[in-house]
Amino acid sequence: MMGMTNLLAKKTALQQAVLVACVLLLGWRIAAAEPVLVDADWVNDRLDDPSVVVVDMASEGTQYQRFHLPGAVYLPYRAIVQRRRDGVIVRVDDERLFRILGALGITADTHVVVYDDMGGLQAGRLFWELERIAHPRVSVLDGGLVRWILDGRPVMAAPVRPTPVRYVPVKVGGRQNEASLEAVKSLNSDSKAVLLDVRSKEEYQGDQKSKARTGHIPGAKWWPWDGAVAFDSGFRRKPLKPLQQSLADVGAGDTDQPIITYCRTGHRASQAYLTLRSLGYQDVRVFDGSMVEYERDPKAPLRLGLAP
Repeated sequence: MMGMTNLLAKKTALQQAVLVACVLLLGWRIAAAEPVLVDADWVNDRLDDPSVVVVDMASEGTQYQRFHLPGAVYLPYRAIVQRRRDGVIVRVDDERLFRILGALGITADTHVVVYDDMGGLQAGRLFWELERIAHPRVSVLDGGLVRWILDGRPVMAAPVRPTPVRYVPVKVGGRQNEASLEAVKSLNSDSKAVLLDVRSKEEYQGDQKSKARTGHIPGAKWWPWDGAVAFDSGFRRKPLKPLQQSLADVGAGDTDQPIITYCRTGHRASQAYLTLRSLGYQDVRVFDGSMVEYERDPKAPLRLGLAP
């Protein structure tokens, strides 16, 4: 009987230890989670934090030379994309991306904060890439350089030359946030995924007078990327409720349902990815090759007009 009592006591102690470990692990994960979008106050309070690297992805290189956030390093959009032999623009391979991150002084322990001057149109691409490779901490400055300047915050003109480091990813394989051409073509009326075309209205509806292969992917809902940006309020993301309603209107109101975004080259689709992730959507993917790749397949159907 004494042996059984001791055994039960040890079992109870072990269960309690496991429970405590799980609670601590959950607490660590919650504490480690960083917001997708951060405001200017948040960034300003961390400009001197050595664990934070602010990355400028403004639309023009000359813009960085004129003024940028204090301590920000510059990364042009073109550095993280490449044109394939068939003309399709896609992301660079992982090893090249790791070298770029290392050249910016970024390690796997770094909290990367990205900004641009276009409502996240450039920054969204790096955000998508860093989530794809499971970089633990990445955020985007809401409103970017535009809101920062409008608020009268300090800027600098001298270029920042980071100390190169070796970027080693924390693990192999990150968030599954990329959709292939075959995956997009296999979608049908029974698919749970919602396909969002984030291009302009004119691109979505198509015009065969100017181009033989035009229009949108059958079933895709039109949800333009710039409809999520408050251009009259410092290029910040629009408020939560209007965006939630606009997504519900196109059948994408559930934050747990799979979403695939596409545009022409994956550029605007990456910004839409950023917006959706900031709204709490978990399963969002970018069709990187987007319409440039899709249109090249003569067997891939296209639809004209504003109906999905």
